[in-house]
Amino acid sequence: QVQLVESGGGLVQAGGSLTLSCAASGIAFSRNVLAWYRQGSGDLRDLVAGITSGGNTHYADSVKGRFTISRDDAKNTVILEMNSLKPEDTAVYYCYAGPTYVSGSWGQGTQVTVSL
Repeated sequence: QVQLVESGGGLVQAGGSLTLSCAASGIAFSRNVLAWYRQGSGDLRDLVAGITSGGNTHYADSVKGRFTISRDDAKNTVILEMNSLKPEDTAVYYCYAGPTYVSGSWGQGTQVTVSL
């Protein structure tokens, strides 16, 4: 059974930083695409950042230069470092793992709130 457990969310002032972590179990971690999505109130769930098994990364335009995704296959962990946070980054952030960017597994989500 696949389990993805996020941690690191919270409340931060605009301009601040947070680091999200996702620990995975029950999957062939190193062979999966790993990603972070987010869903604001009333919004769809959108891709924030992803990293392939080969280490190729992809970022939403809105977070390029501010967020960094990384993976540690030895620890079955994917990290999202978020800097220069803005109020519009406020959302529930979900960890994702799958053979592609669709049809994979999700974590339970962690709230990130950025205040003015």
